[in-house]
Amino acid sequence: QVQLVESGGGLVQAGGSLRLSCVVSRSIFSISMGWYRQAPGKQRELVATMPSSGSTFYADSVKGRFTFSRDNAKNTVYLQMNSLKPEDTAVYYCGAEASYGSFRYWGQGTRVTVSS
Repeated sequence: QVQLVESGGGLVQAGGSLRLSCVVSRSIFSISMGWYRQAPGKQRELVATMPSSGSTFYADSVKGRFTFSRDNAKNTVYLQMNSLKPEDTAVYYCGAEASYGSFRYWGQGTRVTVSS
């Protein structure tokens, strides 16, 4: 069983920054990774995906503000979030290994709250 553990969420003022981390219990060298988020009362939405090699995809709502990176040696991915807005408030989930338009493995989520 693959486990993912997110961390780094918290409360921040609008315009601030946070960095989320996701540690995976197996090698991520050859698998795709992604970040999703779910705001209160809304469906889970894609934030960014990163294949094992190739270009990273960002949702339009976060493009230019969020940066997705990975450290394969540490089996860890990161989501650097800058210029945060109240509408970024959500629980952020890390996913591993793309499968049928989603991800096979998920973390438990980390909450991000952006105050205005």
